[in-house]
Amino acid sequence: MCDEVRCTHHQSVVESFFLNEEEKKMKMEKYSSLLFICFLCVIVFCNGIETPQFTVIHTESDFEVRLYRESSWMSAPVREMSFEKATKLGFHRLYQYIRGANLNSSELMMTAPVLTSINPKTRESEYIVRYYVPMEFHGVAPRPSTDLNLQFVKWISHCVAVRKFSGFAADNNLNKEVESLVNSLGKLQLGDSVALNKHQYSIAQYNASTHTVGRLNEVWMDVGSAFIKEGCRSNH
Repeated sequence: MCDEVRCTHHQSVVESFFLNEEEKKMKMEKYSSLLFICFLCVIVFCNGIETPQFTVIHTESDFEVRLYRESSWMSAPVREMSFEKATKLGFHRLYQYIRGANLNSSELMMTAPVLTSINPKTRESEYIVRYYVPMEFHGVAPRPSTDLNLQFVKWISHCVAVRKFSGFAADNNLNKEVESLVNSLGKLQLGDSVALNKHQYSIAQYNASTHTVGRLNEVWMDVGSAFIKEGCRSNH
């Protein structure tokens, strides 16, 4: 009888132990899930900044290749030798558009990144500054006021090689970052599809000018059909 009682008591203690461990496990899983949700909230929802959608299809130590989905952009061509001046002038016109200088008088939300591209026809004598149009306006974006000289452009799904760098994107550091990406791509021996487009690049900026710490910039370069097996196409 005593043995039976002791056995029952022992079983009860063991069950209680595992129950407590199971409860702890459930609590930890719940806590981890909450942390993950909070993390998503910080980088996606709470931040409130919409960005183009993409999938990373190739990763190296100093760059990655992204497959971007179809996207829409409002573009401001700027004839200017300086990248910094061109970006400021172009974004000023785009900001007016965002704030309601369009035929609908609609205010659009700010998105990221602000993309400054070398015009492939004129290279360094002209830039194109682009604003990513939010998904809700991809079908029909509000028409800009004619005096702003903006063009609405739709991009097909395509692939770009991306190199990240910190600090401020400026005239005195862009060539170094672009050359680093070109050299890295050259090591992969991707063929002429990259070599032919090495002077056609874009600089993506994700932070406002008042954001001085932890800035994120990227060099984008179209890799054409170099990753055709992964579904890539050229955007040019």
